[in-house]
Amino acid sequence: MSTYILGIESSCDDTSAAVIKNTQLLSNVIANQDVHKSFGGVVPELASRAHQQNIIPVVEFALNKAKIKKNQLSAIAFTRGPGLLGSLLVGTSFAKSFSLGLGIPMVEVDHLKAHILSHFIGKEYGEEKPNFPFLCLTVSGGHTQIVKVESPTKMTVIGRTIDDAAGEAFDKAAKIMGLPYPGGPVIDKLAKIGNPHAFEFPTPSMKGLDYSFSGLKTSFLYFLRDSLKIDDDFIEKNKADLSASIQYTIVTILLNKVKRAIKETGIKQIAIAGGVSANSGLRDALTLMAKQNNWKTFIPEFQFTTDNAAMIAIAGYFKYLDGDFAEQNVVPYARSRF
Repeated sequence: MSTYILGIESSCDDTSAAVIKNTQLLSNVIANQDVHKSFGGVVPELASRAHQQNIIPVVEFALNKAKIKKNQLSAIAFTRGPGLLGSLLVGTSFAKSFSLGLGIPMVEVDHLKAHILSHFIGKEYGEEKPNFPFLCLTVSGGHTQIVKVESPTKMTVIGRTIDDAAGEAFDKAAKIMGLPYPGGPVIDKLAKIGNPHAFEFPTPSMKGLDYSFSGLKTSFLYFLRDSLKIDDDFIEKNKADLSASIQYTIVTILLNKVKRAIKETGIKQIAIAGGVSANSGLRDALTLMAKQNNWKTFIPEFQFTTDNAAMIAIAGYFKYLDGDFAEQNVVPYARSRF
């Protein structure tokens, strides 16, 4: 008998709903919020209001696109956290009411674990997917982690940032250069025509497998401040080289720890996930490093790198199989518990 899971994602500024049949994706609908661009970042109050407006039509569209009726659903999975509390409350409240109305269980999902499990979407019929155990580098605007994945429900963080995330470093660098929001993709585009060795920035000396990016952000800020004192047009003249150089530095920091994690664990299967996994510099560098070291790599489809409900649905599917259901008194959490 087939299992149909409706996934709901509302952790930040994208309202998303998806339907899967077992692990096969039937629909994945995302409503973006362009209102935040003029503010240079996500405004929590505006985000939660937009979620309230979007969630019902998005869910309806997802069900229609999947060509199923709501009474065919086996369960509803929702993002419990981490994320913006106001945004998470909208998704959580909808899941509770939908669960009660249909008389089906609901499944709480950790957003970060869902990013990792996106590698299993649509992989029911023998397509290549990670074998357990594997390592996953999860990189986004809010989180940077190296995770040892032993099963869909057993994951251990073996390295994480002690301050800022890699995605935040990209966005901050872009903001300093006056690039439009969101800055990460703009840096990636400019880096393709720049020289990654034009400028050298320091890399942190962190023990173990943990990361730190706050020092790099400060160094980049001071470098541009001093350079602008000499030439008012320094940034404009060197945007491509600056983008390529900061991207090269961030990617180098990320992959040096991955290489160390593989050496320490002996696990040679490595996946990447999260918003920064869409970065072409990271993808290319990991692919090259894997080829040189005989690693097996798994790089997500672009549609699954950003926040989306398909990853929530697949994570919910695995928990559904285990009978791991949420109670009606469940509340969202803003900070990661993973």
